[in-house]
Amino acid sequence: MDEVKREDAWALLTEYNKEPFHLRHARTVEAVMKWFAKQRGYGDEAQFWGIVGLLHDLDFEQFPEEHCIKSQEIMREHGLPERLVHATASHGYGLTVDIQPEHEMEKVLYATDELTGLIGATVLMLPSRDIADLQLKTVKKKFKDKRFAAGCSRDVIRNGAEMLGMPLEDLLSQTLQAMQDTAEEYDTDD
Repeated sequence: MDEVKREDAWALLTEYNKEPFHLRHARTVEAVMKWFAKQRGYGDEAQFWGIVGLLHDLDFEQFPEEHCIKSQEIMREHGLPERLVHATASHGYGLTVDIQPEHEMEKVLYATDELTGLIGATVLMLPSRDIADLQLKTVKKKFKDKRFAAGCSRDVIRNGAEMLGMPLEDLLSQTLQAMQDTAEEYDTDD
């Protein structure tokens, strides 16, 4: 199975994930990955980048202690392409696996996964709870506050920016822009 259809990826994701929070996070990262693919000159692979984002936490809800490990087994059992297996597993680099992000797509996933969580938590602090109202200066302030969204690793985000050769502020800005531009894609139920 070289080409993975979005509906098949969604069916697999929802087989292993039921929590609305996890499903929304998967859709958010899917949308952000597609946005970055287009921005970085990989528009012809945007759908694949999105599938990588959609499935990156496939095993997290049921197998948190084997995150990025169990997903490889599940994906291989379902005949998914090895580049999808590698890409999704690589976002656990240095945390749960030693699979280093190599392709630019993998580096984007590594850099933006935690960051989308931080930005999402920041949106919940806004009176409107609308990402359109979120400003970069607020994201930067919350990034510096280690107690805020403490589960979102600032080190991973910084390392991701470095892997991409981007200043941290540019990564923050572009990921916020990606989430604002694609809100209608992930801010809905499938």
